[in-house]
Amino acid sequence: MLEKDLQAGARNLLVNCGGLGAGNRLLVLCEDPANGYYDQAIGDAVLEGARELGIAAQAEILPFDPMGAALPSDLVARMKAADRVLFLSRSGDQIRFNADMQGIRPIMSYALDAGMLASGFGRASYQGFVALKDAVNALFAKAEHIRVTCPLGTDFSGPGAAYPKSGAADVAVARFPMSVFAPVPAQGFSGVVMQDGFLVGTGSKFYEPYGCDLQAPLAVHFRDKVLEEFEGHEMDVHCARMHYSKVGEQFGLDPLTMHSWHAGIHPGCAFYTPAAENFVRWSGAAFGNPRLLHFHTCGHYAPGEISLNVLDPTIEIDGVAVWRDGVFDPRLVPGGSEILEQHPCIQAVFDAPAQAVGQGPGGRLAG
Repeated sequence: MLEKDLQAGARNLLVNCGGLGAGNRLLVLCEDPANGYYDQAIGDAVLEGARELGIAAQAEILPFDPMGAALPSDLVARMKAADRVLFLSRSGDQIRFNADMQGIRPIMSYALDAGMLASGFGRASYQGFVALKDAVNALFAKAEHIRVTCPLGTDFSGPGAAYPKSGAADVAVARFPMSVFAPVPAQGFSGVVMQDGFLVGTGSKFYEPYGCDLQAPLAVHFRDKVLEEFEGHEMDVHCARMHYSKVGEQFGLDPLTMHSWHAGIHPGCAFYTPAAENFVRWSGAAFGNPRLLHFHTCGHYAPGEISLNVLDPTIEIDGVAVWRDGVFDPRLVPGGSEILEQHPCIQAVFDAPAQAVGQGPGGRLAG
């Protein structure tokens, strides 16, 4: 890792994403590095980058609440007093769909360590990926038919994305890096999702057990917003039913709900250790890679409490495979070629896409 690459990632975060400059105030809310989720080095890099830019940055440790309780009022007041708030904490993920945060303009970093910030994931133009995300949203919204398949047998389809009239439903917290398009509502879709390896949480609440191992690929049949049937190994079917029931009961939810889905658009996103070694960290960091598509289930809201994950999806939009076996081709998105031409740093990550997304032995998302 080169120091100049780390500085470039910090600048991309602070300036291109945060819009910060000399004289601005930044509040950095850090999760305790002892939790093993964010490392100390990324916080140090951001603070050093802020000093070099003349940004008045202040950092504090934010105690992490697995259940995502409301932030203390005195902290909210400090957040409102800052020009931007940066979460180097899972707490930022827990509030990402909270509309109350829009006036505060928080940023949630999905770069979890200095290596991710210094890589193409952290350095590639934030604004360029925002433009690409917007172009993908527009493509899904105008589509007449969408079909998703995968090598294990996933096969579901439906109409164009039924985004609200106000526009694509998206998070109230700025994501950095920008790595997914707006969730596509499940309404009108039906078919089967082949879930391999495990069921896992969504980053909304952190319950125990957070992951549920599966012995073989599990067929999850759904129609519209309802999970209708689990099919596969007898123990896996039992495990899935019990896990959904337990999580639903714990949070007072209708567990067998299918809310929405989306896939990664940032091929610079990499996760090098097997997902099973740390389900929590994997579920919060790997999803931005185009090799992964995930569903928000167990709850009538995004992100729900249990995610279903598809490896190497093919996403056909009106017959055109914009994703093919986990490879996203932005040139097939109207305006995508122009974005690549304007941002060579984005072209560079598409030219050398990261392949590591937490696969275990055999290259599968085994638990």
